[in-house]
Amino acid sequence: MEKRTAVRVATSAMAVTALAVGCLAAAPGAEAKTPRKAVPNSKPTWLARASHLGAASTAAPVHLRVYLAPNGGLDAVKAAVRAVSTPSSPEYRQFLSSAEYQARFAPTSTAVGNVRTWLAGSGLTVTGVEAHNRYVTVSGSAAAAQKAFGVSLQRYQHDGQSVIAPSGAATVPSSIAGSVLSVSGLDSTVHKVAHTAKKDAPPPAGFVNARPCSLSYGQVQAKYQADFHTPLPKYQGNVLAYAPCGYTGPQFRAAYEGDTDLDGTGVTVAITDAYAAPTIAKDAKTYATNHGDAGYAKGQFTQSVPAKYTHQADCDPSGWYGEETLDVEAVHAMAGGANIKYYASASCYDADFLDTLAKVVDDNQAQLVSNSWSDVEANESVDTIAAYEQIFLQGALQGVSFLFSSGDNGDNLASTGLKQVDYPASDPYVTAVGGTSASIGTNGALKETGWGTQKYSLSADGKSWTPVGFLYGAGGGYSALFNQPDYQAGVVPGSAPAGRAVPDVGLDADPTTGMLVGETQTFPNGVRYGEYRIGGTSLASPLFAGMTALTLQNAGGGIGLLNPTIYSQAGSGTFTDVKPAGLKDLGNVRPDYANGVDASGGILYSVRTFNQDSTLKVTKGWDDVTGVGSPNNGWLTSVNPLS
Repeated sequence: MEKRTAVRVATSAMAVTALAVGCLAAAPGAEAKTPRKAVPNSKPTWLARASHLGAASTAAPVHLRVYLAPNGGLDAVKAAVRAVSTPSSPEYRQFLSSAEYQARFAPTSTAVGNVRTWLAGSGLTVTGVEAHNRYVTVSGSAAAAQKAFGVSLQRYQHDGQSVIAPSGAATVPSSIAGSVLSVSGLDSTVHKVAHTAKKDAPPPAGFVNARPCSLSYGQVQAKYQADFHTPLPKYQGNVLAYAPCGYTGPQFRAAYEGDTDLDGTGVTVAITDAYAAPTIAKDAKTYATNHGDAGYAKGQFTQSVPAKYTHQADCDPSGWYGEETLDVEAVHAMAGGANIKYYASASCYDADFLDTLAKVVDDNQAQLVSNSWSDVEANESVDTIAAYEQIFLQGALQGVSFLFSSGDNGDNLASTGLKQVDYPASDPYVTAVGGTSASIGTNGALKETGWGTQKYSLSADGKSWTPVGFLYGAGGGYSALFNQPDYQAGVVPGSAPAGRAVPDVGLDADPTTGMLVGETQTFPNGVRYGEYRIGGTSLASPLFAGMTALTLQNAGGGIGLLNPTIYSQAGSGTFTDVKPAGLKDLGNVRPDYANGVDASGGILYSVRTFNQDSTLKVTKGWDDVTGVGSPNNGWLTSVNPLS
């Protein structure tokens, strides 16, 4: 069973041993008399870089999910999504209710019965069926799994894990092949979701941003240290500004939304993360009222939580609390009238996130879903991707838009050893939100460049800046798993690689120019509410979700898959093309308390640069840092209201 975590593990390629996969014995239980077909998405993608350790024990326990294909086939669902998502289509925005979707596309009881009969006949035990027939849960021995799926289960070492996995694609009898979408669990590789918010100390440990800082961009020039007597050196001959203290709702609205009466009323934004912060309702209300925004009306903020949480030792629940805090407060900052519904996953495992997202589309209460978690494509299993995409497709047919952060490690080369993009952001049926560094002036004037940070620390003698290296930046690039979708044609440069291009749009994500948020934290002198600046594409996604709530309010309902609409308006002025030299400064100076909370342990000074995002570059038009650009107030009225 796959899982996701906030901890990134660098991928290391491992040579295949002399006992090559192609030389393994034929799969036990594969019978020539029964015609069989391969199950799509069932061969592990990492086999070429794995070391083979021998055959798996036939007595080893297995726990599987057999995902069932939509009634009528996946191609029919995708064709329906294209029709309701394309602005020029006569079926544009003619969405289904969740009940209508289930009646038309949910796997039938006959399909479930046929699959159950086959599984039981193979010696496996069916332990459950998902409420809408999305999958069947199965347990049994490795021997029974080999018989059922015609595979040879082997032991492998790859990417720091010892796993059991099939040496090739799974197969099923031809008579039921059309009913099986994918099989999860034959490959025991585990990985975890990374929540992408960037902060120097994760909550609930207390954190305080050091002073001085700028209330609006560029207010305080970094000529001296905090004592205002000790000079700071120039950076490349320039005096830089101290980083903003953290932008608030009024500043973000002035910068991105401008003068508008829209506030997201009538729209519901869903947010998914793992676990749930116990103080979120109180913290979000305190934060809003502290910064001049209205609190939450009765029922405006609600939470859907599972009966129990699991895998706490693997997933670090408290590390997710700050993520929920950021997501909720950022959406409310941009759309003070919108409803927010938080859906808590029982853990950071894929199976739980899949169930959480399925609940979002089955509830069908939200028109937008903001998700600030991901993992690199190399860590993904294609069976799990198929399960995620089925939910995204259902959401698109119901008018639900999925937004995902594009990641915080640039091209991922430094963190994984491979240039690659993050998933689910790379899925063609979601909107990937990239990142900018933002200057918001005293009058709300917005200037942006790409988010990508090189760090320079103040030298021991205080007279120069010492390079540290690449720190973080907006994720982007080209998918190795998905071809470029039709909606990107003519907007993404024709010279670009063939894969789905990431991201689609970009908003402020730089922790140096990030958002001030408020959260209950544990400080040395006790537990209390405190505020700190935070960033990451975890900020950009809920900012865009909140802003888009205003778009949907004006449009009179959901849009579903946003990307065809976004790309049809590229170059029209709806999105501001982000420039490489969009900010006057090369970076900002950041003072940080060495102990994270106060000056008693000293203050560390550094320069955090702008627009140095690994190998990714901001260019004219679409680029792999900011997509088609940064939405402006033209986005709010870009979709005509339903007639």
